[in-house]
Amino acid sequence: MDLQQLREQINEIDEQILKLFEQRMNIASQVADYKIKNGLPVFQSSREQEIIDKVRSNVPHGLENGAEVLYNTIMDISKSQQYQELLPESASIDYEPFDFSMVNKIACPGTYGSYSEIAAKQISSTADIAFYNTFDDVFEAVINGECDYGILPIQNSTAGSVTQTYELMKRYNFYIVGGTRVKVEHCLAAREETQFEQIERVLSHEQGLMQCSEFLKENAFKTKEYVNTALAAEFVKNSDKPYAAICSEDCADEMGLKILRRDIGNSSDNYTRFILISKNIMVTDDADIISVTLSTPHSRSALYRLLTKFSVSGLNLLRLENKPIATKDFDVIFYLDFEGSVKSREVVSLISELSSELSYFKFLGNFKEI
Repeated sequence: MDLQQLREQINEIDEQILKLFEQRMNIASQVADYKIKNGLPVFQSSREQEIIDKVRSNVPHGLENGAEVLYNTIMDISKSQQYQELLPESASIDYEPFDFSMVNKIACPGTYGSYSEIAAKQISSTADIAFYNTFDDVFEAVINGECDYGILPIQNSTAGSVTQTYELMKRYNFYIVGGTRVKVEHCLAAREETQFEQIERVLSHEQGLMQCSEFLKENAFKTKEYVNTALAAEFVKNSDKPYAAICSEDCADEMGLKILRRDIGNSSDNYTRFILISKNIMVTDDADIISVTLSTPHSRSALYRLLTKFSVSGLNLLRLENKPIATKDFDVIFYLDFEGSVKSREVVSLISELSSELSYFKFLGNFKEI
């Protein structure tokens, strides 16, 4: 039998599989109708395990895992369809309308000339900006009503996630209502009398140090982490030691520091994403990014099955990151960004499905980057 004949046989089998898949989905729709009438949940783990056990026992040795993946995928597609059919027409996610013109006062980490201040001004050129020493202080300022919104870095294109922001997002019950990106152009700055060869230590936020690691290594500089790039520059300004700071050129000018080296970052195409946070769920009319955080069960293919749900719903994942949880089992939680709007039935259905099936799930916001 030649290759063409073998391919023709595969085509015939695929046609049969497709017809059987359609039949199975039709019956699954009938199951959804039955569950609606009888108030039954979509997810029934014992029934799923019964099917998987039967499948594994009925296939030849060596095909068990593949058959399990196939049927788990089929069942996940079926469940997603059932969730959409079971979802009431009135189902929605409650939120307050939001417009960037509403932003009057923003809590901002650091001080004048910081990248956070640049981000805040990109969000709103007319808003008052209140500076705070730490990221925690920004959250507390919003909680206490000192500011309605806060601005925080969350991800850098070369150094990755800003871990501190993620940790605080876990601790506080906040929502993302907006976002922006700032081009990062680091310089090395010191007091006027300090020469490059005299520098004893370089100070900056851990992200600034990471983003300039090649420059620092090349010059064998000792480093010290500081809470913020701009506050590091302020410390250098007020120190009588030959220290230098990694910060923006605007910050160096603001602090009256001398720029010793420009463009010291590992990459010339370096951007940081900032998020605007609020105590309330607020959504602009054109919001198109959704952020969620969740954990998956300790089971084989759990992450794969999670991603299947997004694919079945026709929703495009923009970002997937995991962060450790302090447990003996080295558990992790995932942060996901995907395209969509809370006005979409597919999005509401998916969020309903995830919140129903997962032990931990939180909706973080639906927002627009400007």
